[in-house]
Amino acid sequence: MLSTSTMLPKFEKTSIAVIGLGYVGLPLSIEFGKKYHTIGYDINQKRVEQLLKQLDNTQEVTSQDFRTAQHLSFTHNEADLSTCNIYIVTVPTPVDLYNQPNLSPLISASQILGRQLQKGNIVIFESTVYPGATEEICVPELEKHSNLSFNKDFYVGYSPERINPGDPNHRLPEILKITSGSTPETAEQVDALYKSIIKAGTHKASSIRVAEAAKVIENTQRDLNIALINELAILFNQLNIDTQEVLTASATKWNFLPFKPGLVGGHCIGVDPYYLTRKAQEIGHHPEVILAGRRTNDRMGSYIAQQVVKLMTQQKIQVVNSNVLVLGLTFKENCPDIRNTRVIDLIQEFTQYNATVDVYDPEANREEALEIYDIELVEHPHPNHYEAIILCVAHQHFLDMNIQKLKSFGRDSCILYDVKSVLPKEHVDGRL
Repeated sequence: MLSTSTMLPKFEKTSIAVIGLGYVGLPLSIEFGKKYHTIGYDINQKRVEQLLKQLDNTQEVTSQDFRTAQHLSFTHNEADLSTCNIYIVTVPTPVDLYNQPNLSPLISASQILGRQLQKGNIVIFESTVYPGATEEICVPELEKHSNLSFNKDFYVGYSPERINPGDPNHRLPEILKITSGSTPETAEQVDALYKSIIKAGTHKASSIRVAEAAKVIENTQRDLNIALINELAILFNQLNIDTQEVLTASATKWNFLPFKPGLVGGHCIGVDPYYLTRKAQEIGHHPEVILAGRRTNDRMGSYIAQQVVKLMTQQKIQVVNSNVLVLGLTFKENCPDIRNTRVIDLIQEFTQYNATVDVYDPEANREEALEIYDIELVEHPHPNHYEAIILCVAHQHFLDMNIQKLKSFGRDSCILYDVKSVLPKEHVDGRL
């Protein structure tokens, strides 16, 4: 255990627990485990057992990364957390079927930590929330289950995650970190802690609420920009204008923002705006622009399916009882993450036509696809079998296939639709 008294004067020795070992928590555990005594905790025993074998099914951490974290251990036993003095919460903050924020993982983590908190401890939250959630939702749970007083016996910080799954060029140490604390002294300590592992540096916000708001608008802004391009794509299609050609022409202006149309899913962009709109509605403000963008992006899966059906009908291909191949299930390319993927909307649309849909994705975890979406991924597409093929995710695996290989999966009159506009235009029947 390393002494950090010169950096964090409040503790003779810094002992960190990271709560939640997914896409955010595991890389964070690795980086802290290089310098400090660190415990990675997850309620999923199977996940912990895999990590103890230095196996990571998120593909964010390599075996070499595990070896560099010499001070890191893993557990699913919450009693093991009692030796720590800094706790970092990285649990997911999803939405429910009605797009309402689901704070149960965050509340559960707060309750677990409340049972372990001791005087002088700091709890830092990284999960994306609406402004005020840390102090309004999490702190009361910490107080209730610890019988300690906030900002007297224990302290809280907020440092929003900025992990980009599947991106080898933007790793945790190279991404500037926002930090904050519930008192000026805590803010300094939290900032110093992250500065010790983040090469890109930190930005210390003036309050936890500012840090929370900064995180949630990062993805709301991207959501709105993509929604604009999606709406333009729908408009240009009606005008018989190629959207990609328009975007290429517009990009010649130096300050044009290079957003592209597509399916907007994942753990951030497709979710975070609903946290902000929930808070806005609580205080009586109707966030018209944000919700309009969400409505546009949420309907894109259905819109793409309808476009493919239209192309099939024009070619006199019967949609009912047809065979459809969907290439890609993950929410983005070259990444196994299927959380909140909007490809599912397209699949469900074709299912309503009584079409048989095969989903092929060599990056996605087969067990997760079955458990979360009840989709049994095919090991290989059938040759000469499909009436429609839809490229939904631009995995390198698909790009490495030549166009003849892709078309070999379809029948002679098969429709090939390119959601990502990565295939040669002259070889596809439609693209977004």
